[in-house]
Amino acid sequence: MKTEIRKINPLQPEQTIIMQAASIISNGGLVAFPTETVYGLGANGLDDVAARRIFAAKGRPADNPLILHIADQAEIRPLVKSVPANAIALMNAFWPGPLTVVLERSELVPDAVTAGLDTVAIRLPRSLIARRLIQAAGVPIAAPSANASGRPSPTTAQAVWFDLVGKLDMILDGGQCDVGLESTVVDCTTPVPTLLRPGGITREMLLAVLGELELDRNLSDQTSAPRSPGMKYTHYAPAAPMILIDALPPADTVKLLLREVNLALAAGKRVGAVTSAETAALLPKGVLGAVYGPRGDKEQMAGNVYECLRRFDKSPVDVIFGEAVDEAGIGLAIMNRLRKAAGYRIISG
Repeated sequence: MKTEIRKINPLQPEQTIIMQAASIISNGGLVAFPTETVYGLGANGLDDVAARRIFAAKGRPADNPLILHIADQAEIRPLVKSVPANAIALMNAFWPGPLTVVLERSELVPDAVTAGLDTVAIRLPRSLIARRLIQAAGVPIAAPSANASGRPSPTTAQAVWFDLVGKLDMILDGGQCDVGLESTVVDCTTPVPTLLRPGGITREMLLAVLGELELDRNLSDQTSAPRSPGMKYTHYAPAAPMILIDALPPADTVKLLLREVNLALAAGKRVGAVTSAETAALLPKGVLGAVYGPRGDKEQMAGNVYECLRRFDKSPVDVIFGEAVDEAGIGLAIMNRLRKAAGYRIISG
């Protein structure tokens, strides 16, 4: 399959390009497009066959559900059986934006999208390109991240090309994504809303709206059926094995990371490290560093973490060490991704 890449203005998306991409969606094809979180791999969300093409292109397991993207809050009604008050409160507070709500699905939603579950995950993105594409296609767009399954999610069109060229019809290049991590996912079918996946809408922000929120106990469980996208299987993994350094007390993390780096260098290994700017300045010579940002700016860290992990595709190493962050605010989402990228290989002292 020939893959076309088209640059598009994120602030004023060119209508001719939008219509070309929408035509591909309408005809059952695949289009990668930018959102404020990461790039999505989109297909007609009401077409079971088209949705299955997403799984084939990514190499994604069929029991890992997709997110339906809509362009207007009113478009949610035909897709679900009901919208509880807590879901409406979340939508009013955070849509358009990096929040996905899980609700009981209607019969309109194909099984391929929900992985056979009786619930569906739905999001109204902030990205103007994404909303214009959905509007032009005239259907909700099913879209997971536009990467090969298990790889770091793409925050640039070039990362999409690297993973999926020849497996989709078009890539809309709208530049770097803003948030850099996938959307927050909240299950609104439980008695108390449940945080299934942390993201740019933080636990603290959700609590301010809802008053109560449960943190799903199975975020790290690899055995049960996933209740939302991103809860199962290896995710976000760089090419080389990664080890996360998360010491107790946290102040010892840097000391422990430097110890492990020096041991690996002494063993003759090519070493990479994903760290804060402050820690990068302490790394010994010969370590390939990838800086996700200064310790005081976790939003910048979130936006850079996937590109940091992808750096080691171009400059291979034998092992990567990652520096943990505290879990306040978006730190919870960063740590969720780092743990999965490391395959839960964690050294804590």
